[in-house]
Amino acid sequence: MQPPRDDLTSPKDAPITLEELRKYDGSDSSRPIYVAIKGTVFDVTRKADTYGPGKSYNLFAGKDASKALGMSSLKEEDAVSDYSALSEADLKTLNDWHDFFSKRYNVVGKVSDLPPMANGGGQANL
Repeated sequence: MQPPRDDLTSPKDAPITLEELRKYDGSDSSRPIYVAIKGTVFDVTRKADTYGPGKSYNLFAGKDASKALGMSSLKEEDAVSDYSALSEADLKTLNDWHDFFSKRYNVVGKVSDLPPMANGGGQANL
């Protein structure tokens, strides 16, 4: 497991639409790779060996895959932003992932057009 980093930049809150986020899935090497969790967009480019095309966690790149992270699922159908139906245990897992990413990757923005139920019914769940 990666240790927390002490060289992260201040979090940014630039609005990023889901459509725009899809452009950052690693398929274009001139762009960074982004993963969003609970609407927070993280730059995971430095771990392209994990999140890049053909790699084990590329499923999460270019989208908010909160449900899949909470469920510890690598199924395409679970890689969606709506985590409103997660169990308490899965919500804890999701929050743990958010915390993990927050300590290791720069926050570059917030997803601006998540469906209302994507965040557990409007609650931050942090």
